[in-house]
Amino acid sequence: MIESTAWAATRTDSVRVQATSGGVPTAVHIDSRELRFGGTELARTILEVHARATQSAMARHRTRLERDGMPADVLDRLGLPRESTVADTENELLGTEAAPVSWMKSL
Repeated sequence: MIESTAWAATRTDSVRVQATSGGVPTAVHIDSRELRFGGTELARTILEVHARATQSAMARHRTRLERDGMPADVLDRLGLPRESTVADTENELLGTEAAPVSWMKSL
């Protein structure tokens, strides 16, 4: 079985995580500007972005299985979210995520 992967990022794109539909992180990018917030805050951010990447990968996997003919009720029981549900959640998060400290990039 081929697992799907997806990326997710903070609004400022300073933390990006790629994860599989099984929840395995396959890549993490952390901009050095994020280090000023401390280890605890950085870890929280990475885990939140990782969870979003996993949900996106799961939705992609669902879409692939739907295309291959798997019934929607089976996919629902497997807990695979729909892409529209993941997109709605992402849009809600963008509204509640803290704005960046500055829109200007530090040199």
